[in-house]
Amino acid sequence: MNNTIKPHFHCLFCLFILLLDKLVVTQNTTVPVNVGVVLDFDSLVGKIGWSCINMAVSDFYATHGGYKTRLVLNARDSNEDVVGAAAAALDLIKNVEVQAIIGPTTSMQANFVIKLGNKSRVPIITFSARSPSLTSLGSSYFFRSAQSSSSQVKAISAIVKAFGWRETVAIYEDNQFGESIIPCLTESLQAINVRVPYLSVISPSATDDQIDRELYKLMAMQTRVFIVHMRMSLGSRLLAKAKEIGMMNEGYAWIVTDGMTNLWRSSDSSTIDSMHGVLGVRTYVPKLKKLEAFKVRWQRKFQQDNPDVLNAELSILGLWAYDATFALAMAIEKAGFSDFHFNKTNVSSSAVDLENVGVSQNGPQLIQALSSIKFSGLTGYYHFVNRQLHSSVFQIVNVNGNGERRIGFWTPENGLVRRLKPVNRKTSINSSSKPNLGPIIWPGDTTIVPRGWDNPRNGSKLRIGVPVNNGFSEFVKVTWDPISQKATLIEGYCIDVFAAVMAKMPYAVPYEFIPFATPEGKSAGSYNDLIDQVHYGNYDAVVGDTTIVANRSLYVDFTMPYTESGVSMIVPIRDNREKNPWVFLKPLTWDLWVASGCFFLFIGFVVWVLEHRINQDFRGSPAHQVGTMIWFSLSTIVFSHRERVVSNLARFVIIIWCFVVLILIQSYTASLTSLLTIKQLQPTVTDINELLKRRESVGYRDGSFVEGILMDLKFHKFQLKKYKSPDELDELFTKGSANGGISAALDEVPLIELFLAKYCGKYTMVEPTFKTAGFGFVSPYSISHFLSCIGFLPLYGLAFVLISNLILQVFPKGSPLVVDVSRGILNVTQSDEINQIEDKWFKKETVCLDRNVSISSNSLGLESFSGLFLIAGTASLLALVIFVAMFLYEQRHVFLQFDPETPIWRRIHTMSRFFDQKDLSSRTSTNDQNGEGSYAPSVQSTGFLGGSPNTNCPPSPSSCSNQTNSLEFVFLVQQESPPVNVDLTPSGSATPEIFPSPERSIELAN
Repeated sequence: MNNTIKPHFHCLFCLFILLLDKLVVTQNTTVPVNVGVVLDFDSLVGKIGWSCINMAVSDFYATHGGYKTRLVLNARDSNEDVVGAAAAALDLIKNVEVQAIIGPTTSMQANFVIKLGNKSRVPIITFSARSPSLTSLGSSYFFRSAQSSSSQVKAISAIVKAFGWRETVAIYEDNQFGESIIPCLTESLQAINVRVPYLSVISPSATDDQIDRELYKLMAMQTRVFIVHMRMSLGSRLLAKAKEIGMMNEGYAWIVTDGMTNLWRSSDSSTIDSMHGVLGVRTYVPKLKKLEAFKVRWQRKFQQDNPDVLNAELSILGLWAYDATFALAMAIEKAGFSDFHFNKTNVSSSAVDLENVGVSQNGPQLIQALSSIKFSGLTGYYHFVNRQLHSSVFQIVNVNGNGERRIGFWTPENGLVRRLKPVNRKTSINSSSKPNLGPIIWPGDTTIVPRGWDNPRNGSKLRIGVPVNNGFSEFVKVTWDPISQKATLIEGYCIDVFAAVMAKMPYAVPYEFIPFATPEGKSAGSYNDLIDQVHYGNYDAVVGDTTIVANRSLYVDFTMPYTESGVSMIVPIRDNREKNPWVFLKPLTWDLWVASGCFFLFIGFVVWVLEHRINQDFRGSPAHQVGTMIWFSLSTIVFSHRERVVSNLARFVIIIWCFVVLILIQSYTASLTSLLTIKQLQPTVTDINELLKRRESVGYRDGSFVEGILMDLKFHKFQLKKYKSPDELDELFTKGSANGGISAALDEVPLIELFLAKYCGKYTMVEPTFKTAGFGFVSPYSISHFLSCIGFLPLYGLAFVLISNLILQVFPKGSPLVVDVSRGILNVTQSDEINQIEDKWFKKETVCLDRNVSISSNSLGLESFSGLFLIAGTASLLALVIFVAMFLYEQRHVFLQFDPETPIWRRIHTMSRFFDQKDLSSRTSTNDQNGEGSYAPSVQSTGFLGGSPNTNCPPSPSSCSNQTNSLEFVFLVQQESPPVNVDLTPSGSATPEIFPSPERSIELAN
């Protein structure tokens, strides 16, 4: 029995050995895949990235033990050098034949490595090179496992917009990392009307002195909002120096990009302290349980591998490195490679021979696999969109103390939000009053939001240029000391308004007025020259009667205007009362005269038609009836018509027509009275084209842009006359164009109002009025050598928009003072203070009372009475239609007797004969007869078809259906039979007529 068991034991043992050997063979069949890693191992980013890559490989295959492929990491140190990174990548591709490369660290290093990978078909996967310019290389073998740095510019712009800042200065590192974001940033800021007046570039190798000089330059500017885009090593030095010189005090605002925000928690306490109050933007990473567990494991491993690095914290760059390694391992397994080799045409022993770089045979399949990878990583849902990591949410943080405070988020859908919840787009992005963020501690340890700018030149006074105006001194007046030749007093309407506005400012703005004058006290140039000085930086602003013009606004900023706008024409006026014998025709236009006459005739005709058959006053000979018709209609003018109107329809028409006549007569009387009694002050010129045709002279104020308008209107130089004061203008008008004077003048409306108030009743303002925006204050950045008084623009069609209100101030283009000053102007103009200033300088109580005596003497036109005529015409036509319908209905038996082939004119003639006969059946006709006498003729009736030929009609008119004093009518019996006429005389003898029906009686005619 023992012998029997022994062979079986040997068999089982052999089978176990075979299975164990098979298992070992299976484990040894995993395929190693060489993968390169190029990092700066001396940098914090490189160390964090390398630790995360190693942990990713371990974690991946611990959870995917059945995969056949295994990543073999081949690390190379680039030594923080572009050439070193390129040499490391070339070595990995040529000598190790890696299937992919993770890295390099910076965008500058990645530039050449990407081209090398494209040449050898080796995918380059970077988690820290984020320059947008890398995408422009167009390499299909470049994968960015990180968000492009340009994706954060909209979040930064949203912050700037939320706090109402108008200007920012960008400070960036002088390399590809720093430069790449600037075009996107400036474009995004300009889209929200935020200026970037200066770009500050600092070299990575800059000394502390060089950084100090640049910061002092920024400190001397107005702008107090700075956007810093640097790596942590340079950015921390910059902010530390900014704190030393006082640029981290109250009033300053600093925003840093994720180049610093991602790593500042790994900095020492002194660096964090120098960043107190700074706002930062970084990619938001959702809090996941696996992420928290990973952080604990990573912290332990990193401290073991790097004991000399203190306070290191896991950044999003490390998380991207981890997820990138996961994605690469999945892609290699998904591609299903069985053979990993490069095709090499020439073999060289040189490790850096670029000509002999092989081409990977698995590259195309690997990039397809990478493009389709999707999984849930440590940073959230992970997938590539056009080989770029998809955009996500940005978190806004505020450095406070030794840590940071999370104050909100920015999402592409909702903009700035305090919490990541579904928010209505309108209530988030379009919310205006306050930014939707948490409380912020600003530099200087204050919660007051910086206004974004400060007084330039380290607190020196604003230099305000004022024009020297010797003519209209009410607006600006400069008084000179004849001995010292210095301005002793600057006053005027514009000066007082400016002072009132400055008093309304929420902060103190020191300023001083500097006359734009020569040493002799005369004007140093035109208003365009004065505005040029703002552009050149000689003045910080201009206050005076400077006009806002479209071209000027391209180079300087104007505040809100505070006077009436427009450029208009001044001309003399004359009393134009009519004294000719035909003045009585002028109250009505010719078309109204014609329409009125036609309606008088039409109403007379309608009344005649309605009254002719029943009213003896409208009967008689044709001449008598025409005269009665015209007389009756015209007598309604004075309501003296003596003819009685007995028809209800006629009465209805007359009532409507009398109402129309009443309105017409009253209007005529009022217009004629005004023509004969009231002054008609009319301008001597009403159209500027008349001056052009007659080649008459036109005046303009010396130094004004109005000269450009006149030149553009094709006035010749010899037609233009200058004046400096209202007295000179009046003198030119007195001379007249024929004697060296002018016939008209063009000037700005506020100055015209002042001139008209001084010379009451002599001049008036007429069209054309060219719209401007008024007088305002001007800021710097005006046009240098302003385009010759803007005369090049076409005037007609309002191609250039002038601004003719008193403009409080001209400021430099984009000056943040413009908004506050404009707000101050609103406060002044909406209060009684502006009225007090106007009364002080313009003395409104002395303005002549007959300024507006000039009235329009236009005649009354047809359009004013078209509604009345429409009502009267409609009523008359309605009455006619009713009368014709009733008449035809009563005489319907006549239509039945007509042969179908009877000509229409015969029918009309027959009906007109019946219409002309008096209707004795009417109550009014009977009353007329009874009033004249008892006239009741005895008439024999006509014969009837098929009846007795002679039937007597009773003598009473009421017992006879149709009866007249005499009868003459025509009926057509047959087509070929001529009509038979019957003439009945009062004696009663008659000849029988053929009738179609025995029921109808004889129709008698008077």
